[in-house]
Amino acid sequence: MVLDTSRYRNRLKRNHPQVNLVPLIDVIFTILIFLMVTSSFQASTDSANSGKPELNQTTGPSDYYLLPVAGLKSVTVNGVDMSNDIKNGAIAVHTKVIDGGEIIINAKEGTIVITTPPGMSPDQAVNIPQQ
Repeated sequence: MVLDTSRYRNRLKRNHPQVNLVPLIDVIFTILIFLMVTSSFQASTDSANSGKPELNQTTGPSDYYLLPVAGLKSVTVNGVDMSNDIKNGAIAVHTKVIDGGEIIINAKEGTIVITTPPGMSPDQAVNIPQQ
């Protein structure tokens, strides 16, 4: 018995399979709606979402916070190079700078540019980390 493969190939070429994506989209939206309904969202107005680290009983009060950046090479405060204060890829930044100043971190280049609040010197703004 001889198999007619050319006839089978021609039939496959004529019958292009079509995929219907509508059921897939329906299932994805159903899962998305389920996840949104079952999730709990809370708006917090306390200091937990301020970005500033919280003090706890183990750290005690501090005027400086550690700002680690992998591969940190230079720190500039109001145009003054303060790279000598870098220790182990980190710099200690004063709380007044965090609250009222501006900190720009460029992790790719390993640089931090800090603008202090009015009346604060670059020596007060950053310090060598105490570890």
